[in-house]
Amino acid sequence: MKTEDFLSDDLLKQFKTGQQLNDFLGQIQKRAIEKMLEGELDGHLGYEKNEQRGSKNARKGYGKKKIKTQYGESEIKVPRDRDASFNPMIVPSGKAW
Repeated sequence: MKTEDFLSDDLLKQFKTGQQLNDFLGQIQKRAIEKMLEGELDGHLGYEKNEQRGSKNARKGYGKKKIKTQYGESEIKVPRDRDASFNPMIVPSGKAW
């Protein structure tokens, strides 16, 4: 997929300052990280959300973590599992990011 396919001219024209664009890009990055974490948990558990599970371990809500990126500080939701055996690779537990 090319960038032009999902970032239309009309969308980009709405930003009047560099800060507005920076905030928008930060929101996209936050959402992408959260979805990647959900994908990591799917792989860890061996099934996707809302599917029949094949193991005793299951999803158990979300924790919060503050991260600092080039777009500023943001608080993300990190999915958890019942066994507390999920340690995400993109945002490791117990380490600053």
